Amino acid sequence: MKSKVLRYSGEKVSVNYDLPRCIHAAECVHGLPRVFDPNRKPWIEPDTADPDELLRVVIECPTGALHLERKDGGPDEPMPKLNKASMEADGPVYVHGRIEIVTAQGQLLLEDTRVALCRCGASENKPLCDGGHVKAEFRGSGTLQPGDEAPATGHTGKLKLTPLPNGPLLFEGPLQLASATGESVPLTKGALCRCGVSENKPYCDGSHGKAGFLAE
Repeated sequence: MKSKVLRYSGEKVSVNYDLPRCIHAAECVHGLPRVFDPNRKPWIEPDTADPDELLRVVIECPTGALHLERKDGGPDEPMPKLNKASMEADGPVYVHGRIEIVTAQGQLLLEDTRVALCRCGASENKPLCDGGHVKAEFRGSGTLQPGDEAPATGHTGKLKLTPLPNGPLLFEGPLQLASATGESVPLTKGALCRCGVSENKPYCDGSHGKAGFLAE
């Protein structure tokens, strides 16, 4: 996965911005335009807002591209109690929770509370979304389909995400998976399509093999 973290330091807080993870959801720009202005250099000015107000907006960044470091002794980003995954119609899966992305060999790649997962197969920063679904004209309604995932028995604990080479993304741990229209189902494990061609989206149906999907 690509990472290029830019740090914007203020008197009371610093904002870390991981450029490759940004897909311009613009929650920051809409939430605090006086802090986040893409037409200004530097485009982030942390001292123009109260730290608590800034934290409230930063944690709305659905990709995890933005994180806050506090110098004033105030509270950090709260740890989510519930792992949630929300499908965006024709777009990524936004995950919020106690997230670990690991390789098939168990190597930790990323630990975070917010990520956007590619499900179109076109991202150049797999398994994360880089906005490639727009250029690829990906179509995925974001509805839930029948799957063979095991029902969840609780909502606490870490969610482990494992992208398989040239295959799906396995998930293990308590997860509330929601459609683009709000329906949701509690799960504990399963396989999500990340090639973009499954006929049982969001779940994998093995189509990646026939499609010749390639991803580390």
